[in-house]
Amino acid sequence: MKAPFSSYLNEIAPAVHELTDLLSSDFDYVSVLASDSKGFSIRISQHSRSVSDQTMTTERGMTVRFCRDGLYSEYALNDFSTDSVKETAAKIIAARNAQISVLNECGSDIYRTDVLDDEPMKLFAEMETGTMPEEADLKALVEKLTALSDEGMKMSEYLIDCALSADSTHISKLFVTKNRDLRQSYVYSEGTIVAISAKGEVSRIMYDGIADQCGPELFEKLDEKLPSAVKEAEALLDADSIEPGEYEIIATPEISGLIAHEAFGHGVEMDMFVKNRALGKDYIGKRVGSDLVSMHEGALCAKNVTSYAFDDEGVLAQDVTEIDHGILKTGICDALSAKRLGVQPTGNGKRENFEHKVYTRMTNTIFDSGTDTFEDMLASVRYGFLLEGTESGMEDPKHWGIQCAVRSGREIKDGKLTGRIVSPVIMTGYVPDLLGNVTMVSKDRVVFGNGGCGKGYKEFVKVADGGPYLKTKARLG
Repeated sequence: MKAPFSSYLNEIAPAVHELTDLLSSDFDYVSVLASDSKGFSIRISQHSRSVSDQTMTTERGMTVRFCRDGLYSEYALNDFSTDSVKETAAKIIAARNAQISVLNECGSDIYRTDVLDDEPMKLFAEMETGTMPEEADLKALVEKLTALSDEGMKMSEYLIDCALSADSTHISKLFVTKNRDLRQSYVYSEGTIVAISAKGEVSRIMYDGIADQCGPELFEKLDEKLPSAVKEAEALLDADSIEPGEYEIIATPEISGLIAHEAFGHGVEMDMFVKNRALGKDYIGKRVGSDLVSMHEGALCAKNVTSYAFDDEGVLAQDVTEIDHGILKTGICDALSAKRLGVQPTGNGKRENFEHKVYTRMTNTIFDSGTDTFEDMLASVRYGFLLEGTESGMEDPKHWGIQCAVRSGREIKDGKLTGRIVSPVIMTGYVPDLLGNVTMVSKDRVVFGNGGCGKGYKEFVKVADGGPYLKTKARLG
């Protein structure tokens, strides 16, 4: 079925156009992004249960962006009335005049930017979904997750908790300018299993999850994930510590995604180019990896939780080739930063919600597939580790260093897994070295969309990443 576009946004659309027309007589550019997103979030453990109608992306409100003489301002509201459009326009103009007055009195040096493009365009996109969050039987879903939690506890004597979550969101967005009317509606869902084990003074946490651009039907797949999650949580109790050093590694698709996200997600967000805060700016057109390394980024290069029709600035979704056989071709860019840099926007302008400003943000960030098999990759390793499970990551765009917290590493000796597990593992490196050492890339490719990503320690949005198995060298500790 098609995810139906918001009836509320359809109702206010004429008034939004009226507001845009009124403001356009005072400003060189005006856009309105109106959002109406609904969903649910369920959390179940052995100790608590919660059901909420709020997820990471539920919201209802709008952001008005306007520009005069190269100066951009924004005004957010969640009480838009179709009966008082003129009054709303007057408030926006007054707020903007007050802002400019304060800047002038302070003698601030204001950054001026060219007027954003506004070619005529209409788009109405209702994406496919199985079911809708609004129609989900929450009571039945709570019972299902509770039963899974209880079942997980029976699978291992070492489990002290088995927590599950289920989130599903129906997103509708309306983007209006003087010449544009863009509307989109889609549903994404994600579920997680957290198995916590303990033996003596040792405790371990195992995370696993599923995510896709679909409805609550996704949660039927949690049953398949439970046994392996519990088994791994128990296995981690006997994990050793790793001796720090440089090793041959095989990154699973999940770890490949973590590398992609930290190395060539944040590292080539081009709003950082404007501020000279990313080393990637100096590497466009240069080698950053081996010939086997290619990477795509964009809402169109995969179907997952962040695959939309247009971004929060009304730029259509794209599939951007960031790295082509080891050569960095381009970064990703929001519309305002693109104007300042003299490049084209890539459809990566995203807001945490209608009250927050736009930043250049990732969507789907994925390594391309290669021609090798996992079995051949494993057989080629004399001594090293198969890295599994993401915990967290950090990057330094200014110096291109990354640090990835990995759940575990499986020891490889003479091309075979020994059964020994080390945990936790911290992988560090200089991005061009890490990717320059890639010697094998598998045929298969997987995309992961659980969780979110912040710009620094704020501005959290949905992202997805992934890739195939990669064989390279890295420093582990």
